[in-house]
Amino acid sequence: MRTPAAMIVGIVLGPCGLILNLTSTLAPNWRDVSRIPDRASDIIQHQGLWDICEETVSTHQTQCNIKDNLDYYSQQPVQVSKGLMPSSLVVLVIGLVVASLGVRCWTETPHHLLAGLGGLLLFISGLLSLVAVSWYTNELYSLPATTGSTLQVGYCLVLGYLGSCLEIIGGVSLTISFHQCCKERKLKKVGTNFNYPPANKQVPAISTPVASSVDQRDFEMHYRTSMPRSYTNTLDVMEDERASKYSYGSRLPCDSDL
Repeated sequence: MRTPAAMIVGIVLGPCGLILNLTSTLAPNWRDVSRIPDRASDIIQHQGLWDICEETVSTHQTQCNIKDNLDYYSQQPVQVSKGLMPSSLVVLVIGLVVASLGVRCWTETPHHLLAGLGGLLLFISGLLSLVAVSWYTNELYSLPATTGSTLQVGYCLVLGYLGSCLEIIGGVSLTISFHQCCKERKLKKVGTNFNYPPANKQVPAISTPVASSVDQRDFEMHYRTSMPRSYTNTLDVMEDERASKYSYGSRLPCDSDL
């Protein structure tokens, strides 16, 4: 049996979403702050969830572990994203393991229930990361920054959106396996209902022995008299039809009876 196309889509998009979300979580580029007053014009500050780096464009030098003087890390969107993004990655890894055991490309028949559960976990993981990225994007310009500086969206947010969408699409593709699982259970249920009698029970043989006291001659007479006869009109019947009335050789109705 070939692996269904929906399972292939889910098992391919899941790892792609994992790579994108992992990069988005670890990289310090959720927000770019440029044109900082009283600083060189070619300095760009990259702010992430775990670190803040400064890049000098003219020399291509980057310095990380910049001290947070504006309480950037204490803001609620940053704190929530710090909790949701790692949780999304953990749920995603568990979902990929369960989905792999359900798809089972190395066997002929997949396990639809496990594949559907794995897809459900992928869908939940995509929702968690999507909530974190969306909330941060909504509060991007309200987070503390130096007055007069220019704020821009970092590439980590773009990767987060893409990874979340891939996880949601892959999860929905795998959850279609629930439909096939329900269909198989209905077929099994119908099969058990029509399996009568049960295999562990034997139908008793019905045998009706003929009584030895019944005479063969009486049986033949009963057979003869039980056969239906056609009524004849005694007033208009012809002589030859009257003679055939008492004979057992002719059993067809007469023309005068019609």
